[in-house]
Amino acid sequence: MEDKELVKLANEAKKNAYAPYSKFRVGAAVLTENGKVFTGVNIENASFGATNCAERTAVFKAVSEGENKIRAVAIASDSEEYIYPCGICRQVLAEFGDRNMKVICSKPNGEFIVRKLEEVLPNAFTEIK
Repeated sequence: MEDKELVKLANEAKKNAYAPYSKFRVGAAVLTENGKVFTGVNIENASFGATNCAERTAVFKAVSEGENKIRAVAIASDSEEYIYPCGICRQVLAEFGDRNMKVICSKPNGEFIVRKLEEVLPNAFTEIK
């Protein structure tokens, strides 16, 4: 799947975001090792600690369907700046991807940049072997 297609899916998913408090809608699309795509949105809660980010929603959907190897993630929001995953999302991505996993950061106009996970989360905490 092309990076551009993942960005498009993340932008489409963003429409379903539940963000009544921040008004900051985010959509994500993850591509698994088996070529399946799962989308997610941010889901806010009046108890802010219960809020879930779009990236984690997409990853958790994938894992709950038996897909636990993530190859790429695309993130979309309404911000005019490139959107990156938050720290918690980066750690979750490190759990299910490798350091070369693509992190595709986009703008609403469809422009995007691609980074590797190791660039956005250097020295990630991973399983000790």
